[in-house]
Amino acid sequence: MRHFLFALVFLAGSMLAGEEYKDFGKDRLNNSPRHGEWVDIKSGDRTIKAFVVYPERKDKTPVVLVIQEIFGLTDWLRSLCDELAENGVIAIAPDFLNGQKFEDPDSASKAVSAVTQDQIKAVLDATADYALKIPACNGTLAICGFCRGGGWAFAYANENPKLKAAYSFYGTAPDEASKVAKVGCPVYGFYGENDERVNATIPKAEELMKAAGKKYEPVIYKGAGHGFMRSGEPSNPAVRESDKKARDEAWARWKTLLKQLP
Repeated sequence: MRHFLFALVFLAGSMLAGEEYKDFGKDRLNNSPRHGEWVDIKSGDRTIKAFVVYPERKDKTPVVLVIQEIFGLTDWLRSLCDELAENGVIAIAPDFLNGQKFEDPDSASKAVSAVTQDQIKAVLDATADYALKIPACNGTLAICGFCRGGGWAFAYANENPKLKAAYSFYGTAPDEASKVAKVGCPVYGFYGENDERVNATIPKAEELMKAAGKKYEPVIYKGAGHGFMRSGEPSNPAVRESDKKARDEAWARWKTLLKQLP
């Protein structure tokens, strides 16, 4: 278990060289008709902050646990939660960094790398337990993550048997049989074509998942770089067109998958 948690800290890299470290997403949050709020989640003697957004629905709905990229729980990630809620699910994103803000990506990376093994596991477990107890939840739990969080999402699918689906966005994939042996849900991968550092880990994961009888469906989006869900965001001042196209295609696929959740 400790080897699994240690590996999590170093999964994936930061972002493509040259991508701007600039947060955005407040406009969507400020103009959203959906209810979003901060909640406190108890985990032992620690209190975890998490951001939750609810869809406008008359029935109970699945919950998707959202894992941050290397920059922490940014306004962009919270706007992604709102976009998930717009598509009919409750989205909840725990803050691994206790509200810390950073002026540059190196500082954020160092802070994320300083998160202890026990904290990573505790945050994911506590948030998952909290999510399943949300009154508007129908009992279905899924997980998604981006960049470093994409690797965490894949890895956590091997740890929590309650998950019904895992969506890994450009995070490195497992490289040992023990890291996929207990995966109990389908894992859907979203990768950029111009991201061989991450993509080089896909074939081994495919081999391992197939040997274990698990479902793993990676899709590589043509012309996209690492972090295309952020860099292709229309509200990003530095939006890249090739990444925007990939983001649109990824969202079309993701929406279909979300509708398949029980």
